[in-house]
Amino acid sequence: MEELDQLVTTYWGMSIVKTIQQRTIPNYKTYIWSGKLEEVIRDMQLCDAQILIFGNILKPAQIYNVNEIMREASRDRDLQIQAWDRVDLILKIFDRHASSTEARLQIELASIKHMGPRIYDMSMELGKQGAGTGSKWSGESNTEIMRRHLELRRKQIQKQLAKYEQVRETHRQSRQKKHLPTIGLVWYTNAGKSSLMNSLTNKWVLVEDKLFATLGTDVGKLYIPNMEWGKWTEILVNDTIWFIRDLPPGLIDAFKSTLEDSIEADILLHTIDASDELRDDKVRVVDEILDDIWAEQERIYLLNKTDLLDKDGQTIEQKKQRLESYCEEYQYDTPTIITVSAHTGEGMEQLKELMVEKTKWR
Repeated sequence: MEELDQLVTTYWGMSIVKTIQQRTIPNYKTYIWSGKLEEVIRDMQLCDAQILIFGNILKPAQIYNVNEIMREASRDRDLQIQAWDRVDLILKIFDRHASSTEARLQIELASIKHMGPRIYDMSMELGKQGAGTGSKWSGESNTEIMRRHLELRRKQIQKQLAKYEQVRETHRQSRQKKHLPTIGLVWYTNAGKSSLMNSLTNKWVLVEDKLFATLGTDVGKLYIPNMEWGKWTEILVNDTIWFIRDLPPGLIDAFKSTLEDSIEADILLHTIDASDELRDDKVRVVDEILDDIWAEQERIYLLNKTDLLDKDGQTIEQKKQRLESYCEEYQYDTPTIITVSAHTGEGMEQLKELMVEKTKWR
């Protein structure tokens, strides 16, 4: 619920009413049960709330049924209310924050994948025939017209994204020819990655206490003096996209070419918010997604924000021990764990030395 509240704030919204229903199984038609839904609608009407957001992923028929009930309940009111699920909210945040053309195309593709199944469950108007006699699509239903339109747009976007994918692949090959080692940053959103990127490369990435504050990807150079050879050691730091719980599968697929930068990196630097009481679950989410995309290279676990460790009362050694136990439980190799504060600079020199050591033979 706290994370959902953060997502709403990131979307520039405000949580007015919050409620939880504990049930063994969700309602087949409306996800939450009818009595709870009626209660929520009454509370929304009293507070003039406009949007009901579910913290889970709903089936197309469920979100459609909820919206139909809410539309009927607000028929005699000037204020129209509607329902979104978690994926709707994330996609709308992405759409608002995306700045590059590639990111906007990726988000549109993910939206099409998410919305596609819903066209079968929209209002009965979609079932009516969409054109009169003699028109180009005579006898074809609105559902079929929309389905064909989405499919055409999906192919257009994939064709455009293929060009960006080729450019990204060319850049990777160029870096490999120059024998430049690459570190890939991966993290659960809001783990302090932007501050870390700034500390390592001086790229001056936006730092903001919001989920998905930055959506784009970037590559920066880390220069470290090499006393042994009397020159600078160059390491590329690849800022890939964030991860979050229940990340929509369509979104992962849409960002496939971007995620390939993680797979191609020599080493992954898994940035963790050490002050977060839910960090254990978030570490597991990131590792599971990395496993799903076949990212098999060595992972360095970086406990960031050590300057905020007093939040949950655990020492840094206790946090490291929990992380080691987690890696042992899930049969990962003996982990390399390092602690830093990108905000104060504590531990950054040790991190740089480790990065040189891990990449010197590559």
